[in-house]
Amino acid sequence: MNETTSQKTPVTLLGLGAMGTALARTWLAEGHPLTVWNRTPARAAALVDEGAKAAADVAEAVAASTLVVVCLLDDASVGEALADADLTGKDLVNLTTTTPAQARARAARARERGARYLDGGIMAVPPMIGVPEAGGYVFYSGSRELFERHEATLAVPAGAVHVGEDAGFAALHDVALLSAMYGMFAGVAHAFALIRKEDIDPVAFAPLLSGWISAMAGPAVQQTARQLKSGDYTTDVVSNLAMQVAGTPTFLATAEQQGVSPELINPYFELMRRRLAEGSGEEDLTGVVDLLLR
Repeated sequence: MNETTSQKTPVTLLGLGAMGTALARTWLAEGHPLTVWNRTPARAAALVDEGAKAAADVAEAVAASTLVVVCLLDDASVGEALADADLTGKDLVNLTTTTPAQARARAARARERGARYLDGGIMAVPPMIGVPEAGGYVFYSGSRELFERHEATLAVPAGAVHVGEDAGFAALHDVALLSAMYGMFAGVAHAFALIRKEDIDPVAFAPLLSGWISAMAGPAVQQTARQLKSGDYTTDVVSNLAMQVAGTPTFLATAEQQGVSPELINPYFELMRRRLAEGSGEEDLTGVVDLLLR
């Protein structure tokens, strides 16, 4: 039997930026009673027209629901917003982008104030929220019991994935994936820079680039994971470290000839050379991971 609107879990949402507004609309569309608050009250007007209740302040908003979702600018904004609210008995879900250490500290403060806590890392942009086929999802960390209690509600805007009892793990997964994304963007930028001054159509070049990245990235990620887990970086190596380091001068020379700065790729090449200097020429590139650890 489907839930009626009155049976749907009430939600309080603090923060109505682009992401917060997208979250709010999905819960309203699914019939969840929704109370909203934003530092700039005018942002709530359209949502009120769609069925939300606007709270005059954070204390009123928090009092309205057991499930309180926070989606603000940063950790400092969260602390400031919640400073005077009574969190006793509340289920606090923080979807604000923070560091793992900030998430753990926020979880500890929530417990001290009588609340249960989940941290979240949103792997989506606002247009993906409420659109299952877009593939967006949210990492959650903290109490699994609390996650399971609210999983159906939390999964309304985007897929919900619990990644551990440690409250910092959602933020860590979030930043790890985004860091890989920016590394990929760096490679894409360098590739386009190499052809920028030539009579090469970037639109025609794009599918070649995206196809190559897709073909290489999936197997490489899985291979690296397996090698890190086993501790053997020489298993199933196709192009060993020594061979790849030997090829790097060609990439750097090509960049120079094309008038392109090597600043995006040279740091990785330098790590490869350092790893090779340790006598690991038969390895894969996995050993670079260990060089990054301090």
